[in-house]
Amino acid sequence: MTRLLPRALMAPAVITLLAWSIVPLVMTLYFSFVTYNLMQPGDRPFAGLENFHYFITDPDFWPAVANTMTLIGSVILITVIFGVLLALLVNEPFPGRGIVRVLLISPFFVMPTVNALLWKHMMMNPIYGVLADLWRFFGAEPVDWLTDLPLFSVIIMVAWQWLPFACLIFITSLQSLDREQMEAARMDGANSFQRFFYLTVPHLGRPMAVVIMIEMIFLLSVFAEIAITTNGGPGNESTNLTYMIFKQSLMNFDVGVASAGALFAVILANIVAAFLVRIIGKNLD
Repeated sequence: MTRLLPRALMAPAVITLLAWSIVPLVMTLYFSFVTYNLMQPGDRPFAGLENFHYFITDPDFWPAVANTMTLIGSVILITVIFGVLLALLVNEPFPGRGIVRVLLISPFFVMPTVNALLWKHMMMNPIYGVLADLWRFFGAEPVDWLTDLPLFSVIIMVAWQWLPFACLIFITSLQSLDREQMEAARMDGANSFQRFFYLTVPHLGRPMAVVIMIEMIFLLSVFAEIAITTNGGPGNESTNLTYMIFKQSLMNFDVGVASAGALFAVILANIVAAFLVRIIGKNLD
């Protein structure tokens, strides 16, 4: 009885969590195998694998996959490199270090929609944006970022928001760096670059692996920045898998194809997560 009581008390929460995650997945699985268009909601004939075939053979599919991989890889590279550099910079004591750390971390708490609006209107607007004024100050022609460099613009927005997360992880890790070992290396004649590459970087190996894994999973679902700023364009230059699924479901009213795409995205996310868990698990052993 004493062993069953804790399980009975946990059962409602466990059942609720399972229903919360399984019911949408089952519905997505069902819709992916039927022809379901919102313009004809009463007609749902069985489609087999036709929705998957239509989604994969869509002209936007492979560009969307390439854009998704480019977005993820670029953001991870930017956040890891600059996160380490900023963490090293604010790790040293200086007046106002606490305030600087708070300001450095604050962009991570900005909602993605607000982040996109801020960059679209305040920073990247070719007429009155901060970057346009900076270009004019140096005598250059302002860049229409969202038209000429749409994917690069989205990468900057997303990297700006995720950089504080990486920086926070690295700052926390640097607190446990062995100062005596660093001092001994300095006394033995190791310069700053040698101490960084042979002591600091190996010490940050595990935090880097964790940052890469978490960002990889979450960046697969980037949507707000694209929807608010570029709408996946011009053409399909900034369309990722998430936005492509959105276009199929709410713009083309094709729930069946959108569900097939969502299922494909879930499978891709699980493959990536399993791969990263294995790699990072070996790194943490």
